[in-house]
Amino acid sequence: MRVATFNILHGRIPGGEVHVNLLRESIHALDPDVLALQEVDFEQPRSGHTDMTAAAAEAMGAVAHRFVAAIAGTPGATWMAATGDEQPGTAGYGLALLSRYPVSSWQVVRLPRIPLPFPMYLPGPRRVQVVHEEPRAAVIARIRTPLGDMTVANTHLSFVPGWNRAQLRRLIRDLAGFAGPRLLLGDLNDPRVVPRRSRWRSLATAMSFPAAEPDRQLDYVLTDDPALRGVSAEAPLMPISDHRPVAVEIRRG
Repeated sequence: MRVATFNILHGRIPGGEVHVNLLRESIHALDPDVLALQEVDFEQPRSGHTDMTAAAAEAMGAVAHRFVAAIAGTPGATWMAATGDEQPGTAGYGLALLSRYPVSSWQVVRLPRIPLPFPMYLPGPRRVQVVHEEPRAAVIARIRTPLGDMTVANTHLSFVPGWNRAQLRRLIRDLAGFAGPRLLLGDLNDPRVVPRRSRWRSLATAMSFPAAEPDRQLDYVLTDDPALRGVSAEAPLMPISDHRPVAVEIRRG
């Protein structure tokens, strides 16, 4: 079973333009059986009001998929934290989980968020700026895979050091209430975020950021099942995004 996680940067290429066709080509080339996407647009003007989850599902031949908005509205303009109660067709930005195998159930977890703007040093502009942290969420599916039924979660954690680890601990506690075996995929935004004092471990080691010359791993495939192992992990360069996807073949035993 081939599993992948990819922060797609809403289909944007390094020059700054969004190319939905390149998104489709990238997903087709990645060829995953189960795919976790982060920074996904839905009905956003910058991406031509495209349903990017549906575009990715078509490209990989997914039989089940789910988009979960973390933000309702337009990033960089007017937005609010998504609740799941938005009207159909409301523009959103968030996560998607896609599968070539049947899904028997879906769940959404809203992660704790820093509620107020706060000052933070940003290495890109090299200055302290007031940051309004985005809401974070996870989408969870029970998938009927060739390796048996699995609980698979996709998330995109905060970029704030320490806070992303608190969110991960919270999510792992929540996932303990779901039937195993369990996989956690996503952009964890910290190369040291894999928990040391839990049963969760990485199934794929591959540098994924920044895309052109990656020197750290932000994108993970984790499990708490000792019987699962990962082979042939890779992080291929794609024409979109500032991340590389991380893909791995998962086997049992």
